[in-house]
Amino acid sequence: LQVDLWQPSSPFHIVEGTVTDVRVPQNTSQSLLPYLQQANIQYTILISDLQKAIENQTGLGSYRHRRSVSGYNYEAYHSLEEIQGWMYHLNKTHSDLVHMFSVGKSYEGRPLFVLKLGKRSRPYKKAVWIDCGIHAREWIGPAFCQWFVKEALQTYQTDPAMRKMLTQLYFYIMPVFNVDGYHFSWTNDRFWRKTRSKNTRFRCHGVDANRNWKVKWCDEGASFHPCDDTYCGPFPESEPEVKAVAHFLRKHRKQIKAYLSFHAYAQMLLYPYSYKYATIPNFSCVESAAYNAVNALQSAYGIRYRYGPASSTLYVSSGSSMDWAYKNGIPYAFAFELRDTGHFGFLLPETLIKPTCTETMLAVKNITLHLLKKCH
Repeated sequence: LQVDLWQPSSPFHIVEGTVTDVRVPQNTSQSLLPYLQQANIQYTILISDLQKAIENQTGLGSYRHRRSVSGYNYEAYHSLEEIQGWMYHLNKTHSDLVHMFSVGKSYEGRPLFVLKLGKRSRPYKKAVWIDCGIHAREWIGPAFCQWFVKEALQTYQTDPAMRKMLTQLYFYIMPVFNVDGYHFSWTNDRFWRKTRSKNTRFRCHGVDANRNWKVKWCDEGASFHPCDDTYCGPFPESEPEVKAVAHFLRKHRKQIKAYLSFHAYAQMLLYPYSYKYATIPNFSCVESAAYNAVNALQSAYGIRYRYGPASSTLYVSSGSSMDWAYKNGIPYAFAFELRDTGHFGFLLPETLIKPTCTETMLAVKNITLHLLKKCH
């Protein structure tokens, strides 16, 4: 019985009492439901016709508003081409605050674009790294990265906090980390998670780009099997996307003070460690930053986020980008798991992009301003 695990990402994390979200093929559900009843396992059907839900989101229906009055609609999901076109456009029209560059190429040869955002006020400035879309199907991530840039550019003149952030810091923003996988989730399989590198022995594509980092690589919470969703790859940094970003972060590790990675879904704000149950040296600073960020987020719509070390708050996983960033000298490393908690899962409707991004923005500004206050 083949199922696609949405939450948690690997069967290793399922113990008695774990709430699990699974996607099953239509013909399988007829045999699965009686089985669950017999085994006395409680279940709820969250989305009865997933195909229809996908078509409502990406089908012809969604072209109704790809372009809004002002030219780009931030309350819609965008294809890779649209996102890269948008980056190129901002680079041209906001050259005072935006500089677009590439850190390398993906497995399929696509450029890995990053936007450097900030006022060129002095030669040396601390920086914050933000990436979205490490996992292809988590579309709300790239939507947030775009929202962040839009907010920065729109409120720079009027909001003193934003002005301070862009004057005192640089932001490196990578709206789509896993470009090949993201493109594939638009064209072939909406629920694709991994990269698209080929495995010669097992006709399975892709590596989990959040298990491929050189920190406790392929230990607990990662799989050695190429067909698994949490496959760690043949060796650390085997994925050109991971290698390129790791190289960039290593080169700028003295400058980059915070690493923020955006995922979905679970409504959590996580910090190291992910690979072990242990307390980080600067726990009190990071913990208070997380506490304040979650409170700021909740103030918008009352959405509650759990926060804490990834290992005990979510589950143990090795080879993650957050742990790697922390281990490489970036004192504030966070991973956000955005909305929701499973009702829509990876198919978060476009109507929820605005509230999700608005509240997340508050958390990110909070962390950033905390950073400028000095607590290490």
